[in-house]
Amino acid sequence: MKGIILTNAYVNTGDIAFQPNRLKEEFERLNVEIDIIPNDFFPISVENGNIKHSLEKYDFCIFLDKDKYVLKAVEKCGIPVYNSYEPITVCDDKMLTFLELANSGVPMPKTLPGLLCFDEKATIKQSTVDKVIQYLGLPVIVKECFGSLGKGVHLANTKEELIQICNKVKCKPHLFQEFISSSFGKDVRVIVVGNEVVGAILRVSNGDFRSNISSGGHGEPFTLTQEIKDLALKIAKLLNLKYCGMDFLIGNDGPLVCEVNSNAFFKGFEQVTGINVAKKYAEFILKDLSK
Repeated sequence: MKGIILTNAYVNTGDIAFQPNRLKEEFERLNVEIDIIPNDFFPISVENGNIKHSLEKYDFCIFLDKDKYVLKAVEKCGIPVYNSYEPITVCDDKMLTFLELANSGVPMPKTLPGLLCFDEKATIKQSTVDKVIQYLGLPVIVKECFGSLGKGVHLANTKEELIQICNKVKCKPHLFQEFISSSFGKDVRVIVVGNEVVGAILRVSNGDFRSNISSGGHGEPFTLTQEIKDLALKIAKLLNLKYCGMDFLIGNDGPLVCEVNSNAFFKGFEQVTGINVAKKYAEFILKDLSK
């Protein structure tokens, strides 16, 4: 058996490179050959109305890029992909994630979708800013819908700051979200593989309102509650995720899902917990393929 791990064409260093290398290591211990290849060789094309591809020698693909077009094509060619097109596409768009989870009993912060703008010279209306504050209060979180590692997440403490941020992100898909003060600078990262919650860590910032380890925060051991376990499994099932990491804010009345990551980095997670996430994921994929 042979698999391919497709990574981004341009960025493959640091924590991003750790992920495919660890997976390759664990697969090879299971006697499965793995090629790690940047997604820069145009593996698919459309010719005469049909999809053509150059991945014939691979039995499965682990997709660690966010190029939804290649992902869709690989899936349509019948190659098993982890994760597949729909869950990666939904998780890549933060607002779409919340909409997909809505009406399912999943606790989330109050959220407003940002307004679409196609004109850099457009002016943000005072009435728009006032309605955001009226509904969500201050401080308020503004998130760009596409982004990872805490990038594109802003905190507005005042109306003036909110106006500045709105003008900065107005031509990008974004959302507004209530600020959960009880979770300032900390959240709980949970990793799910298949139908198993493999563990959790508490991520703590170095003073920033965001808790991302890649941004200078650190991870600490965390004992999972049954409530978070049940929520994590429910979310993974709702989004049809075979592997994911999800971040829970610590609300006064219980956990609130903040984000769901279809290709969650696990370097810090493995270091803090001692759990071999790469091995669990590799073993799950092989078991899933044997069905």
